[in-house]
Amino acid sequence: MTQLALVIDLNVCVGCHACVTSCKQWNTSGAAGSLMDDNPYGKDPTGTFFNRVQTYEVGEFPNTETIHFPKSCLHCEDPPCVPVCPTGASYKRAEDGIVLVDYDKCIGCKYCSWACPYGAREIDEKQKVMKKCTLCVDRIYDLTLPEAERKPACVLACPTSARLYGDVHDPESEVSRAICESGGYPLMPEWGTQPANHYLPRRKTRIKIHADELTRVDNPLKKDGHLPETDKNAPFLEDSTSW
Repeated sequence: MTQLALVIDLNVCVGCHACVTSCKQWNTSGAAGSLMDDNPYGKDPTGTFFNRVQTYEVGEFPNTETIHFPKSCLHCEDPPCVPVCPTGASYKRAEDGIVLVDYDKCIGCKYCSWACPYGAREIDEKQKVMKKCTLCVDRIYDLTLPEAERKPACVLACPTSARLYGDVHDPESEVSRAICESGGYPLMPEWGTQPANHYLPRRKTRIKIHADELTRVDNPLKKDGHLPETDKNAPFLEDSTSW
C-alpha cells in the first residue's frame, strides 16, 4: 500500500519558516482554507497553522547548538485520531495513506486533538472544526500543474531542500533511500502510531572553543574604554542636503 509522507533533514533546516508561510498561503487559498488569524500583530495573536517550526537551544554554553524542528501531522499508519472521532470526520485514505478531516462531518469536539500525541491538530475558532496538514492533497493530484510542482507547498518552498516527499513504502523512492542511508527515524515510536513522516538525524560535530575566542578583539569598548562619540559641532545631514 502506498504511504505518502515527508522526510525532514534536521542537518540542513535553518528555521527560516518558508515552509510555514508557504503552507499557510497554499492552504488558505485552497480547499482546506481559510486558515484564520486573529490579532496577528497584537499582544495575544492566535491562528491556525498546519505546519510549525519549533526552535531549541541544546548543550551548555559555550558549546551550544540551535535546533530547528519542523512539525506537522505525521500521517500515522495507525492514527489514534481516527477511531476516537465520533462522527467519522477524521479518516485515513486507503489509496495513499493521507489522514484527512471531512469538515462537513466535524463538530469540533476536539477528541482528535486529545488523542494525537504530537499536537498536530488545531481548532479553527471561526469555523469550529479541527484542521491539520493535508499533505497538500489538492495540489499533488492536480494534473493542471506541471509534474515537478505536484508536491506539498512546504517541500517546494524549502530553500535548503530539507524536505523530501514520497512513498515511504516504496524501497526505491527518494524518501526511502534517504531514511535507509541516514538512519531516518519516526517521532516518538513508543506511542505505536507508526508515524509515516520521518526525520533525518543531525550529525554530531565537535568544536573546541577557547576562552579568548568568546571576546571580540575589535570590540571598541575594549580598545578605547568608552563608546565612540560623535562631533557635536558637525552639521546634520539635513543641514547640507536638499530633499
